[in-house]
Amino acid sequence: MSQTRHVPVMLQRCLDLLAPALQDPAHPEPVVVDCTLGLGGHSEALLAAFPTARLVALDRDKEALRLSGERLAPYGDRATLVHAVYDELPEVLARLGIPKVQGVLFDLGVSSMQLDEADRGFAYAQDAPLDMRMDQSTGMGAAEVLNTYPPGELVRILRAYGEEKQAKRIVSAIVREREKEPFSNSARLVELIRDALPQAAKRTGGNPAKRTFQALRIEVNGELSVLERAIPAAVDSLAVGGRIAVLSYHSLEDRLVKQVFAAGAANTAPPGLPVVPERYQPRLKQLTRGAELPTEEEVAENRRAAPARLRGAQRIREEER
Repeated sequence: MSQTRHVPVMLQRCLDLLAPALQDPAHPEPVVVDCTLGLGGHSEALLAAFPTARLVALDRDKEALRLSGERLAPYGDRATLVHAVYDELPEVLARLGIPKVQGVLFDLGVSSMQLDEADRGFAYAQDAPLDMRMDQSTGMGAAEVLNTYPPGELVRILRAYGEEKQAKRIVSAIVREREKEPFSNSARLVELIRDALPQAAKRTGGNPAKRTFQALRIEVNGELSVLERAIPAAVDSLAVGGRIAVLSYHSLEDRLVKQVFAAGAANTAPPGLPVVPERYQPRLKQLTRGAELPTEEEVAENRRAAPARLRGAQRIREEER
C-alpha cells in the first residue's frame, strides 16, 4: 500500500518541540505517547530520532494498528500499540504501569489511510458508503445520522462542527430526500449539497461538501467531546519537564487546545495576594506563540498540511493534591 510512506504533517517541528523532554538526562528511558497513531509516520520518526525512548501509540482504527504494526516491527518492544480512543490515555498508562510520561503528540483529524480508502466514506471526492467511523466495530455511521436525526439537530451539527452557513438550506434538502429514499452513499449527498447551495456559496472554499462531511465525521466519532477529555488527561499524564505537541486541522479543535493550554499556563490566585502560593502557580508553560502554521514549502509538497495548526506546552510543576 503506497500510502504507508506518506509524509507526516509538520514532522520536524513536532520532533523539535518534544526533543528537550525526550533527551533529558534525568529520564534516560523516556516514554512518549502518540495518541493518534494512524499510519505510524510520526511514531516511526519519534523512535528513530530518540533511540532510548519507549513509544506507546493509540488508535481506534484496527486497520491502522495492523499497518503501523508492520511498519514499526523493526523497533521491537520499544513500541507498544494499543487499540483505544485517545481519551482513554489514563487507563492505558495505568494498565501498562506507567505513572508519568515525558512526551505526548496528537495529530488530529482523519488519517491519510482513511481518506485514501474509498470504502470508508470519509472523502467527498469519490463515491462510497456513508460510514465515516474511525472504529468500524462500534457506533452509528454517517448514513444513520443523516437518515434518523431530527432536522434541528442536523442543523446544529452542520453549524457547530462544519461552520456551515447554509446549514438550514442543506438540511431541508436532506430531509426532503431522505423521505423518498434513505441515504447510503456519499455521491448522492455531494450532489444534493451542490444543488442546495446558492451560486455565491459554491465559489469559495473548495468543495462545497467539505464542511458537511467534516461535521458528520466529528459527530459520528464524537471527536470534540473526546478531545475535551483527552487534552487535559494528556497534560495530567506529563511528568514535570514533559512536553505535549498538538496538531489540529480546524478552528474548533484548535480553540479547545488553546483553552486547555491557556488555563494551565495561567496563575489562578485570587487578585491582591502579595505572594502567590504554589498551588495557584501555572502548571504549564506555552512553547508556541499562538498556533504555528506549516511553511509554504510544506503545503506545496503536502496539501493536507494546509489547515494544520501546531501548539506546544511544557509541564512545569506537579499538581498539588
